[in-house]
Amino acid sequence: MSDQRPQYGELATPEEQRRAAGLPPLSEVAPAAAEPIAAAAAPASTRPHPVDRFATIALLAYGLVNVVMTGMSYLDLPTVLNEVMKILGIEGEFTDYAAGRLWGTVAAIVLVIGWTATAVLSVRRLRRGRITWWLPLVGAVVTSFLAGICVMIAMMGDPAFAEYIVKAGS
Repeated sequence: MSDQRPQYGELATPEEQRRAAGLPPLSEVAPAAAEPIAAAAAPASTRPHPVDRFATIALLAYGLVNVVMTGMSYLDLPTVLNEVMKILGIEGEFTDYAAGRLWGTVAAIVLVIGWTATAVLSVRRLRRGRITWWLPLVGAVVTSFLAGICVMIAMMGDPAFAEYIVKAGS
């Protein structure tokens, strides 16, 4: 038969092991040890930035107003494009109403999705304590560019605008 005696500490509970080692019980040590660990776990770069937070929220609020106002005008894109053609001195009227309504609606949806994505990403960065003021600006540029492409698709499909482009090019 082999000697199957337990090794040191195999049968002792954690409390008995601590007492044998001359350490205090776990119930007395656990709360005090948790606080320094939590403080050390937070990186120093996550300090709040009140000016950045204010600027980010202000830019998001301005963007929301802009999205609502511009999105409403995009929903009536044929009227808007008629006015643009008058301002540019283009003879005739915008006549591709179906494309104007379709691409105006798409542009309005692009604005809403772009603002929403920008707001979600901004809030996440703010909660992490990161500098965020630039994110609403980048989001506005990208979203406006994509919505502008939608408007240009509608405008380029209009015969009066296409004729104006051909005359201007020659």
